[in-house]
Amino acid sequence: MLNYLSVENLTYDWGEFRLFDNITFGIGEGQKSALIARNGTGKTTLLNMLTGRMQPDSGRIVFNDDIRVGYLEQSPYFNNENTVLQQVFDCGNEVADTIRDYEAALFANNTDQILKLTDRMDALNAWDYEQRIKQILSQLHINAFDQRVATLSGGQQKRVALAALLISEPNFLILDEPTNHLDLDIIEWLEEYLRRSNITLLMVTHDRYFLDRVCTDIYELDNKQLYHYEGNYSYFIEKKQERQDASRAEADKARNLLRKEQDWMNRQPQARATKAQYRIDAYYDLKEKAKTAPEERSLNLQFEAQRLGRKVVDIYGISKSFDGRCLINDFSYKFAPREKVGIVGANGSGKTTLLNMITGALAPDNGHLEVGDTVVFGYYRQEGIVVDDSKTVIEVITDIAEQVNAGIKTMTAAQFLRYFLFPNEMHHVQVSKLSGGERKRLYLLTILVRNPNFLILDEPTNDLDILTLNVLEEYLLSFNGTVIIVSHDRFFVDKIAQHLFVLNGEGGIKDFPGNYSEYLAWSKAQPKVAPQTKPEAPKPAPQRQRQSSDRRRLTFAERKEFERIEAEMPVLAERKQQIESDLSGNAAEPLTPQRIAELSEEYQRVSADLDAKEMRWLELSEFAG
Repeated sequence: MLNYLSVENLTYDWGEFRLFDNITFGIGEGQKSALIARNGTGKTTLLNMLTGRMQPDSGRIVFNDDIRVGYLEQSPYFNNENTVLQQVFDCGNEVADTIRDYEAALFANNTDQILKLTDRMDALNAWDYEQRIKQILSQLHINAFDQRVATLSGGQQKRVALAALLISEPNFLILDEPTNHLDLDIIEWLEEYLRRSNITLLMVTHDRYFLDRVCTDIYELDNKQLYHYEGNYSYFIEKKQERQDASRAEADKARNLLRKEQDWMNRQPQARATKAQYRIDAYYDLKEKAKTAPEERSLNLQFEAQRLGRKVVDIYGISKSFDGRCLINDFSYKFAPREKVGIVGANGSGKTTLLNMITGALAPDNGHLEVGDTVVFGYYRQEGIVVDDSKTVIEVITDIAEQVNAGIKTMTAAQFLRYFLFPNEMHHVQVSKLSGGERKRLYLLTILVRNPNFLILDEPTNDLDILTLNVLEEYLLSFNGTVIIVSHDRFFVDKIAQHLFVLNGEGGIKDFPGNYSEYLAWSKAQPKVAPQTKPEAPKPAPQRQRQSSDRRRLTFAERKEFERIEAEMPVLAERKQQIESDLSGNAAEPLTPQRIAELSEEYQRVSADLDAKEMRWLELSEFAG
């Protein structure tokens, strides 16, 4: 296996904290790896060092000279004046830079430069670059190519950044939380794309299904050291438990020996001075080993929510529209105590609008809601917390409550913080020094410390590490109030939700009796016929400069491509027609739900392939005469 990345003896201190200490690892061609660690332990810092944005205190990082590296940051930078298409062209990859130079040479009528760059355009297959950009953007559900990026939602901006990265076709992808803010169907598309491609990958993500289905290797950053597991997330969980059990056993053994050695060390100095120096050294080694057992950090909370009466929230025929578009249409429902509902739907389908109407932050256009007298809302919003950055972590909590009701006992603010994975040394750290994930966790605590009995969590999983997600899941499962969650984390929704509200973006809300995986299996089994509309015809790609007496002719490779497409289109059209016939009830044998799902997926693939080939054929036919 060709080595793409070598990291040797990397050490870095952030203030008085050491994030990693002498870590060494390598990533080879085709390896799909994930980096897992708690928030604030250096995941993004390590990625920034690998991409040259930060420098380590010591150690070296070496990439293979023959590969192209692409980096998707957690919060990508955008020029707000750019359109979507301009932003993708402005991503700084070799093809985009060559096209820009070629167009500048055309504008300046620089014949020598035009000839030189024409060969370069051929070598990079850059003539249809704009069409390829539009195809990828369309696959990511971005179709308004002339829209300003400043007007896009967070999820749309993430998709534009992802398109800019993928169109550059790097050999090695580094992704920092790639699934944050993405719709569930886009996450599934990206998952399938990465799983099937030959791209080498290193990513940070909390999406456990994504980890399980894409990754071949897991690197865990724990207690300043890096541990390597050759397998997916499920394998990692199993082997991590084995490592921790072995570490505890070794620490227990060291503690037993330490008690004996402590007796010896406590004897009179005169007696100890006559003993061998090696035994004194061994005592201090044992003392260090006895401290190495992994910390137990489980929640195991039994918080009592405030009493919730029989009436929770009753909804009667509510509707809401914006700018003539109906998001919620005549929706009625009565929530029950201890009910746990997941809300799913594409970005912009009205999920947050529905939450805001439930809490009274937004009035419906029609219909009304009745809230029970005992209901106390706890609303975790996507936009996060606004806190004085000069305050310490514990001050943020004590400003709300000095003590927390935890069932049969009360907890101090410090105990509450420890339960939610803020150790003592973090209590007096200023908010300004917290990582993004630590800020989100602190924000979550400001909601829970108020002891609500109706929790509404809008994208609570973004930026939280996997350990915190496990803690939050256990808390919600034991929570005796009502819960609504909106999340793109499929694992989280599957574990918590008893049923789903599925928003179609046109006002309709379907109440599905199951979790997200069950809904996905059901929806794939429904017969679907793709719309016959074709994508917008792309603007002409940059063309060679034509002489007045001669127009551009197809290159040899283009001529072969043209002939191949002409042969393939009839085959695809025939297969598409056959699938349509089968799904319409004309199959030779009755279709099972699994077969219907398979045919529906094949229909989508064949239609997209045929449309792309028709577009390419039209483009090439202009020069085929």
